[in-house]
Amino acid sequence: MATTAYKNVLQMAASLSHEEQLHLIQELSIRVAPDSQSEPRHSILELRGLGKEIWEGIDAQEYIHSERYSWNG
Repeated sequence: MATTAYKNVLQMAASLSHEEQLHLIQELSIRVAPDSQSEPRHSILELRGLGKEIWEGIDAQEYIHSERYSWNG
C-alpha cells in the first residue's frame, strides 16, 4: 500500500509540466540504478529546438507539397 509520502510525491509530480515530468523520470531512473550508467547520459530533450533556424520562413504545407510533387516526377 502506498505511503503518505509516496502519495504526496505523486501529487507533486502530477503538477509538473510534461517536460519536467520527463526530467524527473530521468533523474529517478539514475538514482534507482546508478551502476547501470557509468557515464553521464543525455536526454533527448536536449535536442529540442536544434536546427530550428533552418526552417524559419518556410511554410510547412508548401514544403510538403513540393516534396510530394518531387516523388511523382
